[in-house]
Amino acid sequence: MKKLLAILLVLAVASMAFAGGGGQQGGASSGGVTRGMNRKIVMGYSQIGAESEWRTACTNSVQAAAKEWNIDLRFSDAQQQQQNQLQAIRTFIQQKVDIIAFTPVVETGWEAILKECLDAGIPTICVDRSIEGSDRKAANPNDMTDPDNWFTCFIGSDMEQEGNRVAKWMTANVPKLKPGKSVYNIAELQGTVGSSAMTGRFKGFRDTLGIPAATALGTSSDGKYKIILSQTGDFTRAQGKQVMEAFLKSNPNDIDVLFAHNDDMAIGAIQAIQEAGKVPAKDIIIIGVDAVKGAFEAMVAGTMNASIECNPLLGPQVMETAVKILNKQAVEKWVVSNESDYDQTNAAAAFPSRQY
Repeated sequence: MKKLLAILLVLAVASMAFAGGGGQQGGASSGGVTRGMNRKIVMGYSQIGAESEWRTACTNSVQAAAKEWNIDLRFSDAQQQQQNQLQAIRTFIQQKVDIIAFTPVVETGWEAILKECLDAGIPTICVDRSIEGSDRKAANPNDMTDPDNWFTCFIGSDMEQEGNRVAKWMTANVPKLKPGKSVYNIAELQGTVGSSAMTGRFKGFRDTLGIPAATALGTSSDGKYKIILSQTGDFTRAQGKQVMEAFLKSNPNDIDVLFAHNDDMAIGAIQAIQEAGKVPAKDIIIIGVDAVKGAFEAMVAGTMNASIECNPLLGPQVMETAVKILNKQAVEKWVVSNESDYDQTNAAAAFPSRQY
């Protein structure tokens, strides 16, 4: 019995040592320290939800990176509700986490909660979406009326530039894909109203065409492109299909181009177009944003024309930036993602290497 107990004790000690080593390397162990720190840090993260392929990829990237860096991640899914985010962030403050990262579901309504974070001495990172009034540039630190002073930094894409890239792809390619027309009619599926992704893509698209940014419908400055329909599909595949069905019923033969603020809505719209007896990517040119796998499958299949990339794999940047902030190192106010544009000419070659 004594020999058996001795053997079991040795095995237990060996097992504990192995697990501890894994934690030191940044695994999922509860022990060890965060990479680049002399202790293990705690991060609160409020995600919008799981409305799209893109959002799921972003969440997976954040969770995987937290394990790699050995960060204790307190993750909250807001299920598309800002009130849930505000509640989660207040819980993080009560838990005295080291740092808070969040993706704001809408741009407005953040001043009070972010000032609560400041009062608690907890730095905050905006991920993917920003807040109203922020230009994500260095601000006068003494001016607390400037929203850029309410959070520490922003990590994500230039949403206005994405809208700009959609318009540039459209004007360069649509006349070749649908020749012989003097005016091309555009239907637009907007993202969640009030979100920075929606407002940025909405404005960037119109700025490039020479349409007033505050105008839902209008004609480009050269008279060749006309937005005839524009409605939110809330970034979901189901809503994209439903709104496109309504578009086709009201304007069955007038739509030449569909601009969807994300690929999930574009994919939903493709279903509606097919069910209406039309040929997607031919009868109606389809351009989405995000460059998720579903969009690549559609481009390779010939049912979608283009997707402008918005990179969701932000987890490593979030963790690296958090460690820099907590080590009192300087960080840029805006850490911009690297992105590309894809269409039927290059989608098949790029698809095998896609991670989302």
